[in-house]
Amino acid sequence: MIKSRALIATGLMTLPYSVFAYDLPGINLGATSFYDAAPPPTGPGLYFVEYLQFSTANTLNGANGEPLTLPKQDLDVFVPLTQLIYLSDTKIGNASLGFTGLLPYLAKADVDDGLNNVALDSTTGVGDLTLGAFLQFDPVMGTNGPVFSQRVEFDISIPTGEYDSSKAINPSSNSVYINPYYALTYWLSPRWTASTRISYLWNGKNDDPSPTYSNLGATETQAGQAFHINFASAYAVSNRLSVGLSGYVLNQITNTKANGSDVADTKEEVWAIGPGFQYVLNPNNSIVANVYFEQDAKNRAESDRFILRFNHHF
Repeated sequence: MIKSRALIATGLMTLPYSVFAYDLPGINLGATSFYDAAPPPTGPGLYFVEYLQFSTANTLNGANGEPLTLPKQDLDVFVPLTQLIYLSDTKIGNASLGFTGLLPYLAKADVDDGLNNVALDSTTGVGDLTLGAFLQFDPVMGTNGPVFSQRVEFDISIPTGEYDSSKAINPSSNSVYINPYYALTYWLSPRWTASTRISYLWNGKNDDPSPTYSNLGATETQAGQAFHINFASAYAVSNRLSVGLSGYVLNQITNTKANGSDVADTKEEVWAIGPGFQYVLNPNNSIVANVYFEQDAKNRAESDRFILRFNHHF
């Protein structure tokens, strides 16, 4: 039985690999922000969304939020992600049925601990396919326009991506995970909105764990359950431009399991906030940009993150 995730000796140092290759899979931390639950103004149809996500970290924290004592703590990651969304004309009560699919690509993952540690190698390539179904509810209207809008979605990710258990960072989690969410947008005034997306994450088993666990005798692992919340508030400066603040919170509520037993001190936490804007190019195209500055990370890198999103309605 594995009682705790011991620090693995690698040459002249001891290092928990999972600080670089997190136990949790890649999830939506700030990728969606302003007007999140609002129905698209162009109505039903097919939508193409492209995300460009870049994060950089020079602080790698342990279980109590303490920075690791390493010569260098640099982690740079670039992940484009492509999403297709179909909003149908089918109604269930006052909600429209829709479907989505998204596929990330790990284009870059550079780790430098200052010690040329080969255990921190990464694999680039296509990540795991996520498929989902959602209900987009009609907005509740007031005398001056919409008051609030909401959406519920059920997503499942399938381990279709590149995975090499000898690498510290992989495009794939090598396990199924389920990630439903509830999104809400509320109009504080005709130009001022507040939005949130509340997500729950459940992870399946990985039957080919990394050396962090396999070197301790584990033949399978299961990342813990977590909640993650995106939040945002935007003010419409004009009919085209909105500016505001957005952020996210991640709280892992159960430890990682190895061979069915809890591994102590493996819960991940972080929160972030930063500025952003949305600009409508024309009725069928818009861009959204967000910058996030992470705080109080535990069992994770503490990153600065930039996300650029392009939305197109066919």
